[in-house]
Amino acid sequence: MEEEKVQLGEFEELVLLITAILHENAYGVKVLDEIASQTGRKANISGVHTALDRLEKKGYLESYLGGATAERGGRRKRFFKVTNLGIQVLEINHRVRNTLFSQIPEALLQNK
Repeated sequence: MEEEKVQLGEFEELVLLITAILHENAYGVKVLDEIASQTGRKANISGVHTALDRLEKKGYLESYLGGATAERGGRRKRFFKVTNLGIQVLEINHRVRNTLFSQIPEALLQNK
């Protein structure tokens, strides 16, 4: 995958990263809670679900239904996991950001 072909918005990248962190325990509410605890950022569940759906359509995530639970009235949770393509995208974004950051003049970083 070429770096210039990666199209990932900032919130999508955050959702993809959190999904990777949660590994096999990633579902909408858990992703939302983890965004808040890891970043202090407030998001809403519809935004998280929209991002998860977009990432799945792009092939960066895949979803599956978990077992029905009594606490959810017999409804099943939709879990997400990062695909190999999603991992490649995260690695590319990480590399691009590090490359760009390394080009910031040291004097500027010392003047904070």
